[in-house]
Amino acid sequence: MAEGQVRTGSCLCGGVRYRTTGELRNVIYCHCSQCRKTSGHFVAATGCAIENFELLNAESLLWYRASEAAERGFCGVCGGNLFWKPDHGERISMFAGTLDVPTKLVSESHIFVADKSDYHNIADGLPQHLQSDL
Repeated sequence: MAEGQVRTGSCLCGGVRYRTTGELRNVIYCHCSQCRKTSGHFVAATGCAIENFELLNAESLLWYRASEAAERGFCGVCGGNLFWKPDHGERISMFAGTLDVPTKLVSESHIFVADKSDYHNIADGLPQHLQSDL
C-alpha cells in the first residue's frame, strides 16, 4: 500500500476535483472490455475507502451505470474518465492519471488480461491475472 497522505486530482477541465486522505491501493492495470472501451486502451487505477474520498467540485460529474454491480464517473464537459464505484459503497477507484503529481504510488499488477486487446503485449514483468482474482 502507498503511504497515507492527502492527495488531490481532477479531470482535464477541472470541472471535477477530488481529494483523498489515508491509504491508496497500489496501481492496478485493468484490461477488461469496459475499461478498454471507456479509456481507449487499459486503465491504471488506484482506490481508497469511501470515507477517505471527498468531491471538491462535482459540477460536471456524470455517472454511467456500467453494469449491474457498478457505475463509472466521468466529466460531462471534457469527457475525462475518473472513477469506478461498486454498488456496495465501501470503496471507490480513481484512475491514477487523474491524480496530481507526485502520487508516490507504485504499480502492482494487471487484471483481466484475458480481455486485453490483441495489439497490446504486456512486458513489464508485473503479475498478470486472467480475471480479478486479487
